[in-house]
Order: sequence, then structure tokens, then C-alpha cells
Amino acid sequence: MNKDKVVVLIPVRMKSTRLPGKVMIDINGKSLIQRVYENVKKVYPSTDVFIAADDQKIAEHMAPYGVRCVMTDPELPSGTDRIAAALKEIDPSGEKYDIVVNFQGDGVNVDPALNNKLIDIMVETRADIVTVCQEITEPADIKNPTLVKIAMGLESGEKVGRCLYFSRSPIPYDRNKDGIPDKAYWHIGIYVYNAKSLQDFVSLPEGVLERTERLEQLRALESGMSIYALLVDDVRLIKEAPADINTPEEHQEALKWIK
Repeated sequence: MNKDKVVVLIPVRMKSTRLPGKVMIDINGKSLIQRVYENVKKVYPSTDVFIAADDQKIAEHMAPYGVRCVMTDPELPSGTDRIAAALKEIDPSGEKYDIVVNFQGDGVNVDPALNNKLIDIMVETRADIVTVCQEITEPADIKNPTLVKIAMGLESGEKVGRCLYFSRSPIPYDRNKDGIPDKAYWHIGIYVYNAKSLQDFVSLPEGVLERTERLEQLRALESGMSIYALLVDDVRLIKEAPADINTPEEHQEALKWIK
């Protein structure tokens, strides 16, 4: 695996459920997707960066800035499928890139430099997928099914671990604490993929556990793929602003801080 053979793909779609067309919304003079792209290029000035878009309007919007867009089927079910389709389009032989960074198109306040650490972990561990997590300490958050938890065995001071399971339930079960662990890890959807593993992943049928929990990461684990996670304190560039924008409220909050 060659860590210099990296491509960054930014999956973008127009039909967001909670905030339709959010990638084009204005954030103090620049659109959300323009700000995301510029943040990425600051960290990866000489790396190939593409937007995997589902609508020609996105490509037209970004064309004046010299951004390369790959058009993908708007009916694709997930961002993972979108970047896999884009990768096949730009590297049909599978020989140009070894590592794929999946940078979310709404992550306007996510630090792209985190991915450099994930790339290093992938090279060191030979993992199929590397992702990110943060520690949860509030029992209410551990019980919250909208926060996906990772089961991973981290000793005190360790920052990298192999993911054994993902769940919406509190995991691991602590027999000495009424089932609620002192430490739990919240999964954050930042991904780096082995390029071949990405294509293998999207070709797999839906897994039984994936279908039960509605978590696509479980498809990879069920098939025997390895996933590692980096424990971080924060993923944001500006601590006061939301990491990404999914609602009108988050948009308004972002306007206060992202200038």
C-alpha cells in the first residue's frame, strides 16, 4: 500500500431530508460545498480531490473554481456507494489509487488534517477501513440510540483500537455498573478506505446485523473486514461551531462563527 497514492472524494447530494439543497446554502459569502472543498485543498494541495455529485447544478456551481466533479446516480443509497461509483469512474483499472479519503460534503467545520492520521493507521495496520471516535461519559448519551457506539478494547492512554462491533445500544455491557460502561466510544462518520476494500464492500449483500441495527459498518465486519478507529478529543476546526450542517438551526449557528 502506497500512502502517496491517495484520492479525496467528497460525496454530495442535493436532496437532503432535513435541509434540502444544503450544499448550496450561503455561509457568509461562500456556499457550504465551496467552503468544504477549500478546507480540504488547504490540507491536500497536491492530492487529487473530486466531488462525487448527484446533480449537475453542483458541478456548474463549482466549475468556476476549477473543481473536478464526478457525476453519480442520484438513486445511490449512501455516500459510500457514491464515492465507490466515483472511484470506478476515475480509476477504472484500480491501479491509480490505493487509499480513498471519504470527506463528507456537509463537514464544513471538520478538520481535514485528521485524515492524515487515519492514512498512517491504515498503512501501519493494513486495515480495510479506518474511522474516528470520541469518548462518551454521560449515561444519557450512552443510552441514546442516535449516537452509534463502538466496542473496542482500549487500555488507558491508547488512541487506536480495532473495532469489534458497532451498535445503537450501550456497549460494552458493564456487569458491575448496571450494564452502563464508565467509558463508551461514539462513532463519528469520518472514513478512510483501502481502495480495493471499498469496491469489495459496496459489492457485498446487506448483512444480517446491518439490517438489524441499520448500520452499514456491520456489513464490513460481518464479511471479515478489519476496521480501526482513532480516538480524538474533537474533530472541529472552530470549537464553537457545529461540525456539520444538517438543520436550519445548525446553519444559523454556523453563520455566527464561520466567516
